Amino acid sequence: MTSPTIYRLLRPTAKYAQAVFRWKRLAFTEAPPIFGNAKPKSGSHLLTQILGGFCQIAPYTYVETEPVRTVKATGGRFHAEETLAQLKRIPRGVIGWGYVDATPENVSFLCQPERVNYFIYRDPRDALLSAIENGRRALEQGRTNAFTHLVDFDAALEFMLDSVRVWEGWMRCEQALHTRYEDLLTHYDQQVANLIEFLHLDWSNPGLAEVVERYRPEKAQPDQRGIHFSQGKIGRFRQKMSPEQQQVLTEALGPYLARMGYSA
Repeated sequence: MTSPTIYRLLRPTAKYAQAVFRWKRLAFTEAPPIFGNAKPKSGSHLLTQILGGFCQIAPYTYVETEPVRTVKATGGRFHAEETLAQLKRIPRGVIGWGYVDATPENVSFLCQPERVNYFIYRDPRDALLSAIENGRRALEQGRTNAFTHLVDFDAALEFMLDSVRVWEGWMRCEQALHTRYEDLLTHYDQQVANLIEFLHLDWSNPGLAEVVERYRPEKAQPDQRGIHFSQGKIGRFRQKMSPEQQQVLTEALGPYLARMGYSA
């Protein structure tokens, strides 16, 4: 058994024990279930870092290590019942996250009045560039991931068109707070305040200011960000893509960009 496998097996027990010690309780069922949702390469790892801080100021045990996925890393998609089963396996008191489509089954389960959902999204043109770069980097390293089939511009564009359709589906869920990745970077304090208030946390909590400060994006060191947060800059597609590619993107995504709050 490899070290990463052992870690994944032991982590829930260790995190639960830490939470028991921190909160002086054995059960974690009273706080509303949280799920942090995104499309890939759209800020999910920054969001989950912040949600991890919530475990310090609200009775949650830990954030799940593995995301709930709709697309398999090896290619193909999970059946609707398989994705729903992943969602249902998240224990109460554990913060879940993932890349979940707005199917009727997923919306019915997640968008219940007693649940709290966060949906983070990003300029789809930057997300497309990030997906292509991530796939190419994986191929260079001899790895396979969910992006290695997207290194072709046309394939990546089709993937991103699907992503913005998913965005529209989640925007109709009233139990989800929708956050732009760019706003989280440029107006961090206000956006984190929105995340916290949506959960109805008490601002007088003495640990709140520390949590807000700890996950400020500009404080992260490069070696802490890893491959998931290696760039994360706004508007990189304008420097990295040809004028022709930018034109294709603008024409294909035009109907969505304005509704998402982005200029052409």
